[in-house]
Amino acid sequence: MPTAAEPHVDCPYCPRLAAFRAEQRAAHPDWFNAPVPPFGDPGAWLAIIGLASGLKGANRTGRAFTGDGSGAMLFDVLAAHGLAHGRYAGIAADGLTLDGAIIVNAVRCVPPANRPTPAELRACRPHLEGPLAALPRLRAIVALGRVAHQAALAAFGCRPSAFPFAHGAIHRLRDVSLIDSYHCSRYNQNIGRIDHNMLWSIFEKALACR
Repeated sequence: MPTAAEPHVDCPYCPRLAAFRAEQRAAHPDWFNAPVPPFGDPGAWLAIIGLASGLKGANRTGRAFTGDGSGAMLFDVLAAHGLAHGRYAGIAADGLTLDGAIIVNAVRCVPPANRPTPAELRACRPHLEGPLAALPRLRAIVALGRVAHQAALAAFGCRPSAFPFAHGAIHRLRDVSLIDSYHCSRYNQNIGRIDHNMLWSIFEKALACR
């Protein structure tokens, strides 16, 4: 099984994801097409957990929430709260940096139809637990979506039934606050499930937990 170390570029532990990754490498040899590493401040007090690498987002660019519609909203909100600096241009080389925050996906590789299986989430759990454990100043986690919320609970050894997901809910996990948010995907934006103000308020709650 995987360890808390960063996954290998050819991580084999999820056969379905490995096969899909190989398909994307053949179709798009200039894309990143590998497990996407965490992005942000290694001394962060805030961790942001996403679902998985987006096919034309992080899987293409190699940086979490970069290259698709979700990143524009997320990084704009982070900048408004002093957690991101620089200009987001949708590419990994745009010079954007995070201050006090780090982004880690629950599943590092891109899954077909953006839907990782429970087995894939379990296999990648050490690669979520490792980065979280490496943050001595961690005070808050923002979980973007129900799956990220459940992944955070699993990383802390908590039962999901004791901490139900709800947008804006704050759960206390030992000395860390877990804050739930709908995912800022382009789909959720388009159907009105989340907007800029809703996401902005989530990070206001995170700052209050610092």
